[in-house]
Amino acid sequence: MSFVRSRIAGLFSGGGGGGGRFRKIPWREIGSDALDRAALVLKAACFVHVVNNYVVGIAFVLGPSMLPTLNLTGDVVAVERITTRWGSLSVGDVVVLQSPENPRKTVTKRVLGLGGDAVTYLVDPAQGNAARTVVVPKGHVWVQGDNIYSSRDSREFGSVPYGLIQGRAFCKVWPPKAIGMIGEKL
Repeated sequence: MSFVRSRIAGLFSGGGGGGGRFRKIPWREIGSDALDRAALVLKAACFVHVVNNYVVGIAFVLGPSMLPTLNLTGDVVAVERITTRWGSLSVGDVVVLQSPENPRKTVTKRVLGLGGDAVTYLVDPAQGNAARTVVVPKGHVWVQGDNIYSSRDSREFGSVPYGLIQGRAFCKVWPPKAIGMIGEKL
């Protein structure tokens, strides 16, 4: 037992055969290097956050409302956020937006009308050809799913405030067999 105590004491002191190994370790350089690396990781995380929230990000889209443009079982799409910030959406763009019915849910729909446009839509396409025409208020958009038979959209909840739009989906990135640009369909 005294042998172990002398070895441990030797590690921390200059004597006892240990040579003061812990005193010879460059603790300041190690600490400085660790702080530099932590700062680099923090900068990278901030960069990813800014790019994802203000330039381009990805979203998982699931459900039948955008068939055949987007897959029923789910697609991962690239979403650019600059167009919506500059207010330059166009009719035909596919957008990702916060649901006006459930703020915790994100939905994907196609823009069919911008502020000031008159939009004519089928009230219930499964029941007949009854149509209505509405004028989209300024600062709002009219959105519908490509699959009008299975989509909750502006036909149910009305025009959507521009502020709920999170970005414009422009490219499918997953699954690999479906990679490509999201085209305009009207």
